[in-house]
Amino acid sequence: MWVLFIWVSLLLISITRWVYSWRNPKCRGKLPPGSMGLPLLGETIQFFKPNTTSDIPPFVKERVKKYGPIFKTSLVGRPVIVSTDPDLSYFVFQQEGRYFQSWYPETFTKIFGENNVGSLHGFMYKYLKSMVLTLFGHDGLKKMLPQVEMTANKRLLLWSNQDSVELKDATASMIFDLTAKKLISHDPDKSSENLRANFVAFIQGLISFPFDIPGTAYHKCLKGREKAMKMLRTMLQERREKQRMFPSDFFDYVILEIQKEGTILTEEIALDLMFVLLFASFETTSLALTLAIKFLSDDTAVLKRLTEEHETILRNREDAGTGLTWEEYKSMTYTFKFINETARLANIVPAIFRKALRDINFKDYTIPAGWAVMVCPPAVHLNPNKYEDPLVFNPSRWEGSKVNNASKHFMAFGGGMRFCVGTDFTKMQMAVFLHSLVTKYRWEEIKGGNILRTPGLQFPNGYHVKLHQKETREC
Repeated sequence: MWVLFIWVSLLLISITRWVYSWRNPKCRGKLPPGSMGLPLLGETIQFFKPNTTSDIPPFVKERVKKYGPIFKTSLVGRPVIVSTDPDLSYFVFQQEGRYFQSWYPETFTKIFGENNVGSLHGFMYKYLKSMVLTLFGHDGLKKMLPQVEMTANKRLLLWSNQDSVELKDATASMIFDLTAKKLISHDPDKSSENLRANFVAFIQGLISFPFDIPGTAYHKCLKGREKAMKMLRTMLQERREKQRMFPSDFFDYVILEIQKEGTILTEEIALDLMFVLLFASFETTSLALTLAIKFLSDDTAVLKRLTEEHETILRNREDAGTGLTWEEYKSMTYTFKFINETARLANIVPAIFRKALRDINFKDYTIPAGWAVMVCPPAVHLNPNKYEDPLVFNPSRWEGSKVNNASKHFMAFGGGMRFCVGTDFTKMQMAVFLHSLVTKYRWEEIKGGNILRTPGLQFPNGYHVKLHQKETREC
């Protein structure tokens, strides 16, 4: 009896010490305030709670109010420092490779692949980035401009003959088909399998709670990735067996790199890269475009000014039958302000993770080595000290601003060495689509849709519009 009592007492003491050490992690300095939540689980459940507002996610907003702009927490079993402080967030991006490295929770790595570009570091990351820029760099985009405009015109004409169109799905389909053609020469009309359908299944479970059990959204997400990767692997194998004499898409460049003597590129790394590029290119851009059109529907003054800019381009054109030129595209100054404001409010990626490589002292706090750091762009983009009426859509706030990419107060496309290499491609697709839309069509809302925001992405669901062709007239 006494032996049992002693064992129970020792067990209770051990559990108590373990819980205490979980809630009070060791640090050679002063940790930011916050709560580590329940042992192992931390505050994961609260973090994954959907956000149905246009404001900063409640998980972050509530803790900032309680603890300040920098606080500690625990997510999916890992200690995390959350930053809503512009200075710390900018510091994290700028010091990658020295004090920080890219890191995401194991559940995200499982979804995107162990060799995805977000998990690679140093030379390997720079090597893959240079490969991607062969397609999405300045010269590549200039060559793609006519095709992007032609694709937008064709889809808009198709949609104008329909009773209504669900904008998010329609723009996603348009962008996916264009990107898949440039990356892997994929033609959905000639393929026996629907590649995009597997990505849709993947996306629907992307931000779900990470329970890999049949029937759960997370399990469906993993299955969607598995099927998409199987299709990509088959395509790569078929292409290697029937190589083209002259490279014409990204797959061709990948095959040439894989076959080089002493190459560091493996088939698995190449496939994970292709998967991420396909996902990022169409999903994020279609979300932004849908919200952009929603903003235009709600603000006639902005719509009028945007339309005037694009009709001016048509009026100044010597040959009315020609398409957009690169010079015309670069002249869309108000459009780029409009896109910046859309990106600021969209907050498509509201959490960006890094890992501390050593103990780091910042302001009054210490970030311990090995801890994750979560930068929260929405908190930066909706900061009333920087943006007057931050929840109000106002492209004019960017007038006089030189910010085109990333800064302490604008990080919609990331920052530092991992600034999104597809940013210019996204901006070009949005600008060209808007050009075709506002000069040739008017539209009416059929169904407003719901905005569901989560810690991972934001989904404008069920936003239906009816397109009407404008009468032909001199601009």
